[in-house]
Amino acid sequence: MATDKELSDFLKSVEKRAWKRAVYAVRDEDAALDIVQDAMIRLSEKYVDRPPAELPLLFQRIVSNATMDWFRRQKVRNQVVRNFSDFEVAGNDGDFDILETLEALGSSLESESAAESVSRAQILQIIDDEVAQLPARQREAFLLRYWEELNVAETAVTMGCSEGSVKTHCSRAVHALAKALKAKGIAP
Repeated sequence: MATDKELSDFLKSVEKRAWKRAVYAVRDEDAALDIVQDAMIRLSEKYVDRPPAELPLLFQRIVSNATMDWFRRQKVRNQVVRNFSDFEVAGNDGDFDILETLEALGSSLESESAAESVSRAQILQIIDDEVAQLPARQREAFLLRYWEELNVAETAVTMGCSEGSVKTHCSRAVHALAKALKAKGIAP
């Protein structure tokens, strides 16, 4: 059974990545925040009796299910009412970075020049944009495997598909990203 501190620490460690994953899926920052908050509440209410080692997979599955629930609600809502705000183009304020883990590098970033910092930020924004353009299942597999660092089996359980499907989605995502980044002059 996870203690309150273990649960709290776990939720703090995954909140930003889960939010960004939800943003990629639903393309709405506010809805993504609602999805992640609902997932966190569900985890803390219904699965607090589980050992801490089970929390990452449970949480990823809850986020996936909450995202699918959001799409179902949107489909029903859009059949009944057309919301005029859906036609507005939302501005991207760019305050979220796909690779926030670079902050963990600490002092190495402090010594970079302004030009290097701007160049890094531009490249990260391009990568962020390209990940957002991936098909939903490829994006989900890619983020779970390489961002959440789940193994193939854990990703398959989270996505509700076979391990072979996970490998296929990841391979296609990596190739699509490599091709798109190479076309923009970004080499590995």
